[in-house]
Amino acid sequence: MRPMQTSTPHYDVIIIGAGAAGLMCAAEAGKRGRQVLLLDKADKVGKKILISGGGRCNFTNLYTNPAAYLSQNPHFCKSALARFTPQDFLELMRKHHLSWTEKTLGQLFCEQKAPAVVNMLWAECCEAGVALRLNTDVSDISHTDNHFQVQTSQGAQTATALVIATGGPSIPRMGSTDFGIRVAKQFELKNIPFSPALVPFTFSQEMLDGLFAGLAGISTEVAASCGSGQFRENLLFTHRGLSGPAMLQISSYWNKGEAVEINLLPGRDALAWLQALQKQRPKAELKTALAEVLPSRLAQRLCETLFPNRPLGQYGGKALQAIAQQLQAWQLTPTGTEGMRTAEVCLGGVDTRELSSRTMEARKVPGLYFIGETVDVTGWLGGYNFQWAWASGWCAGQCV
Repeated sequence: MRPMQTSTPHYDVIIIGAGAAGLMCAAEAGKRGRQVLLLDKADKVGKKILISGGGRCNFTNLYTNPAAYLSQNPHFCKSALARFTPQDFLELMRKHHLSWTEKTLGQLFCEQKAPAVVNMLWAECCEAGVALRLNTDVSDISHTDNHFQVQTSQGAQTATALVIATGGPSIPRMGSTDFGIRVAKQFELKNIPFSPALVPFTFSQEMLDGLFAGLAGISTEVAASCGSGQFRENLLFTHRGLSGPAMLQISSYWNKGEAVEINLLPGRDALAWLQALQKQRPKAELKTALAEVLPSRLAQRLCETLFPNRPLGQYGGKALQAIAQQLQAWQLTPTGTEGMRTAEVCLGGVDTRELSSRTMEARKVPGLYFIGETVDVTGWLGGYNFQWAWASGWCAGQCV
């Protein structure tokens, strides 16, 4: 007897990547009655969600707006963000009886932690009849006769629509790669190479042994600026350089060789403050004064390396001005960043000019969609990138 011939399984939609954007897209497409197959090479869904915010999951930001996103086309994200808002995600949370806490700057954290958010999204997928295959590698994608064929380690599947939701290559220990850009190149779609974003800075050994010596672990609020970016948040000294929210934020705007400007006394006129202290307490040493507004170790280190430490009354007008200028416009030039190893997200991705901002569909390849971090849209720290994942996934889910 001849073996029975079996045809390749066919779905309406195949989604590659079971992260934030992929789960949202799968659930929405399934709700429309589409037959959806969700593929991921990981052993569980939502692995990056699970580690986000130290497991607490900063799932969105109340102040989400297009200005909080970097892209070569800053207008591209407007449609998706307007159509699926933070309030829409909160409605989904309420449906599943999840609660949240607002932290600083509009950041919302799930009180039941990250696994609850993943379980909520997967429950939505299950309710919508989404099929899932984990531990599945994709080896080839082809497109013929208006169908996509996806060759995987578990066999071949075909679909009318294909969604790429594989993110970027940040945090490679999670299995992240540049798969999305490789697919875009295969279909001759333009792309912007991935580069690390929201990432700590590194400095020369000379700087670490000199100015930064003994400061690892110290945190202080600053206003950091570079290029068009400016953020007032905490800076953290590390054994390799600078981190903390202010540095992670500004790293998305930094190019190698550029200096980062740091205001150690945000919200304060440093010169007026020093002049007032000079009159009130002329015998007080500079390091004593600085220790009243900065961590004491940092104040001492600054006076050992940048400023001569003397009683305030001994400084002339120009010397006081120079100290104030340094405190409010400290210029530091990193040697680099920690790279993809610790970057929270990536800059770059599929060029937005290749995609519809309403549907996320490739203009030149009908039925091919790119969502989430795979697209050249990168948000600020604080829940913005999750909101882009939800919004772009939701938009594609309405159309695939």
